[in-house]
Amino acid sequence: MAPPPLFKLGQELPVLFENPHFLVVNKPAGLAVHPGPQTIDSVETRLTPQKRGGPWLVHRLDRDTSGCLLIARRKTALIDAQSAFASRQTQKLYWAIVEGKPNDAEGRITTPLRRVSHHGRWHIETATPAAKDAQQAETHWRLLGHHDGKSWLELRLLTGRTHQARLHCQALGTPIVGDPLYGTTSSQGPMQLLARSLRLELSENHIAAEAPPAASMQAFIARCESII
Repeated sequence: MAPPPLFKLGQELPVLFENPHFLVVNKPAGLAVHPGPQTIDSVETRLTPQKRGGPWLVHRLDRDTSGCLLIARRKTALIDAQSAFASRQTQKLYWAIVEGKPNDAEGRITTPLRRVSHHGRWHIETATPAAKDAQQAETHWRLLGHHDGKSWLELRLLTGRTHQARLHCQALGTPIVGDPLYGTTSSQGPMQLLARSLRLELSENHIAAEAPPAASMQAFIARCESII
């Protein structure tokens, strides 16, 4: 008997990579990965439960971020992949369209981050290295193109902190276009942040996936004065 489909009928997501242990989907911007009190539709609720359990989300992306999201079909695969994420054995590359232009062609951001809770709500903010609850965060960035006061950046996240790409772009002085939390009031439209590619080398699995940019990001890239 064939296994049940991974997605509920009519709720499929584009699959970028697939093998017996994993799949990588192209999560659209605006879709949450987990359900919540006010969230009916999510990646998790679109998945069909399997007889042996799962599938399981290996990591998460912000609701407003699009691109590569890894899903494990088996529990042993989930444990292996989560271990790889925890030990920084993954290669995560993002593309972002940001306001302004960095002073340099590339660089490294190591601004620590911390989670702040207040009256049942939370947000992430930058912190000093000496802060008690500061979490180490590191992002390597590279300028790929520039057009009309905005820039196209490549971001390599060496740590996986919540909102890391968004806050590190803000710390660079170039907030992400359309970011509702850390952007500028002049930013319009969807947040221009794409989880462009994901690579993992596990003991029995080589995972490599690449997500195409959405139409609005692709249109900007096409107009860019290329740096590379």
